[in-house]
Amino acid sequence: MTQQEPNSTDMKPPALEGAPASFRFIGKPVVRKEDARLTTGHGRFSDDFKLDGQAYAVMVRSPYPHARIRGVDAARAKAMPGVLGVFTGADCLTDGLGPIPHDPLPKTKFDMKLAAKGGGEAFFGPHLLLPADKARHVGEAVAMVVAETVALALDAAEAVDVDYEVLEGVYHSEDAMKPGAPVIWDEVPDNVPIDTLFGDRAATDKAFAGADHVVAMDFHIDRVTGVPLELRAALGNYDAASRRYTLHAGSGGAVRQKRELTTVLGIPPDSLRVLSYDVGGNFGTRNRVFVEYGLVLWASRKLGRPVKFTATRSEAFLTDYQGRDLVTKVELALRKDGRFLAMRATNISNVGARCVSLSPLSKGSGLIPGSYAIPAATLRAMAVYTNTMPTQAYRSSGRPEVTFAIERLIDIAATQLGVDRIALRRKNLIRADAMPYRNAVGMNYDSGRYEENMDWAMQIADWTGFEQRRREAKKRGKLLGRGLANYVESSIGAPNVQARITVRPQGRVDVIIGTQPAGQGHETSFAQVVSDLLCVPVECVNIILGDTDVVKVGGGSHSGRSMRHAATVFAKALPDLIARGKRVAAFVLVTTPEQIEFSDGRFGARGSNLTFDFLELAKEAARHDLPPELKDGIAVVTDNEMHEPVFPNGCATCEVEIDPDTGDVRITRYASVDDVGRCINPLIVDGQTHGAIAQGIGQAMWERCYIEPDSGQPLIGSFMDYGMPRADVLPSFTTEIAEVLSPTNPLGIKAGGEGGTTAAPAVIVGAIVDALRDYGVRDVKMPATPYKIWKIIKDAKAEDAKS
Repeated sequence: MTQQEPNSTDMKPPALEGAPASFRFIGKPVVRKEDARLTTGHGRFSDDFKLDGQAYAVMVRSPYPHARIRGVDAARAKAMPGVLGVFTGADCLTDGLGPIPHDPLPKTKFDMKLAAKGGGEAFFGPHLLLPADKARHVGEAVAMVVAETVALALDAAEAVDVDYEVLEGVYHSEDAMKPGAPVIWDEVPDNVPIDTLFGDRAATDKAFAGADHVVAMDFHIDRVTGVPLELRAALGNYDAASRRYTLHAGSGGAVRQKRELTTVLGIPPDSLRVLSYDVGGNFGTRNRVFVEYGLVLWASRKLGRPVKFTATRSEAFLTDYQGRDLVTKVELALRKDGRFLAMRATNISNVGARCVSLSPLSKGSGLIPGSYAIPAATLRAMAVYTNTMPTQAYRSSGRPEVTFAIERLIDIAATQLGVDRIALRRKNLIRADAMPYRNAVGMNYDSGRYEENMDWAMQIADWTGFEQRRREAKKRGKLLGRGLANYVESSIGAPNVQARITVRPQGRVDVIIGTQPAGQGHETSFAQVVSDLLCVPVECVNIILGDTDVVKVGGGSHSGRSMRHAATVFAKALPDLIARGKRVAAFVLVTTPEQIEFSDGRFGARGSNLTFDFLELAKEAARHDLPPELKDGIAVVTDNEMHEPVFPNGCATCEVEIDPDTGDVRITRYASVDDVGRCINPLIVDGQTHGAIAQGIGQAMWERCYIEPDSGQPLIGSFMDYGMPRADVLPSFTTEIAEVLSPTNPLGIKAGGEGGTTAAPAVIVGAIVDALRDYGVRDVKMPATPYKIWKIIKDAKAEDAKS
């Protein structure tokens, strides 16, 4: 991995007031400080916490995708040994528990504004901790058993008798939109809570009418799940003396979880403390509250004991929030010379039984033209209820789906027109001198050099040597294919963030911030930024997060927002820290703040040779009796609200080798170039890129939350049913970092960690189709399993034999 020097466009990032002229740690591959703790068994994950006298919760889950709950008979379960309580949806209503306030509509100024048909207010099915009316998907918790041990709770759960009236269900979004389909919520009789039109319909229709060629395809990007290494767990405790709740639960943001759970329980914000320290994988899966988090808190208060829930892997497969599941119908209008004229798309998002998040639909909607200068576009964005687990933002929320659609459509167009697919892309890529560029549905791309990325990716992939490798593969009886995909994604995320920075006399800088890492290395990369801004050693910076008694404000970690938001609020805090330091230095040196200068990280008085850095000044100040207005020493609280999106971008290429006798697909080469804006820590970004590529490859080749179409039963109960990428099936990736600075924030940061996933499905399928071109294959539906590939080849050979 190499790193391209930062390259700003004509628009430069705003100046950093008080920052040093050059950076010592920003841009350097600093080894992650948290790894020593995490790899030696000293992590603090949810299931690591235990309290004296804790009891154990087990959920009774619906075996039906759609069923009315006519009653729950818990008498036999309550009489069993060790059982402390059985709780139902009726009990939730009796105690006045509210629904989880998911608030699924994105809230920044520049998100695509989704609404019900005609612009009306959408109905988002209320998410009660336990339903009292209907079960709306397989695995939905309909009762909770609490007992002295997990084994006793499991036995009692088997004894809970739920009287179901089984109803007809619907599982595919297009089926749910048909007249007469089963209705998931009476308030939405057509099962379509969101139906919004974007773009210029008149200009789009005119361009299509005058086009020389129109290429159209329908794609279904299937449902997958995050499969985090750490199974979700929650430990709730109610202290009657203080009337205060405490929850240990890993998440994407403890502050948000606290706000939502206090609403559910109907308690004041100060009555709940949420502890979310180390999180073993997220990818969006843990960004929204799960019912079990509220249930263990509620049960603890009712029973007077701590209550713990830990999911099994089978439960996680069924009931973790899931991702993707988008039907997209796309059309591309072209001039005879290959110039793109217009695009039409209909994106139909299966949100499941409840609308938890519309981030995937919104973010994908803004990027349907991808990296290309398409003058006119029209998009219909729809969300649909079905009897399935709710979907949620999942790594690169919404962007892999639309990238897949446009990149596959371009490959198909090149084949139909008989032109080179790279030349077709090159003709239509947005030029660097067109930045900032407003795309046809209103997204304003901040910066990027898309054609340079493509050329660089082809270079590191040895694009010119492919034909020789293909001939060699053919001699061995193999089929070699290659794919290429450009991508642009957006990073917006919750707009608010707060940093509380204190320089301690003990020689450290404490930084409290409301993000919640799940493996991204925030304790290291955040420290690098603070270290450079304050000119203090990076090992002296202590990042504090995950405890809502300490962290009061924060939007969590999602949408690639964390580094950019954190660095921006740190930069915004710097002038205030310097001003505070000048006041403290003035008191120590018996002068006025106006006489204090700050240069190269040191405070000094004019005419004096005595200077202090931040740490030295805090230590010296501790020896003095500071006046009341300076009693807190060198400390500031800084808030920032950032709405402007940034648009990371890049290009990926891959080669795959197919065994035509077995359908086995082996990835032989994979290369990518990713423009993340300023890269704070290339070691971390490169690792994130590798993981993101693996995640996207997993979806392209093995992963699918398969639901049996007749019964609505998910057939993904274990790793025997759900394919995952493994180290032995992946090649060594060749990745490069491009740094075209964003003008939207002081350090020019975009985002890293999601781009690898964004391009991977398109580039893998593109390579597989290229390998199968002699069989007349136009497209392959994901996941491209060996059986699927073998059957395609077998059927093609059978057709040839007939003719």
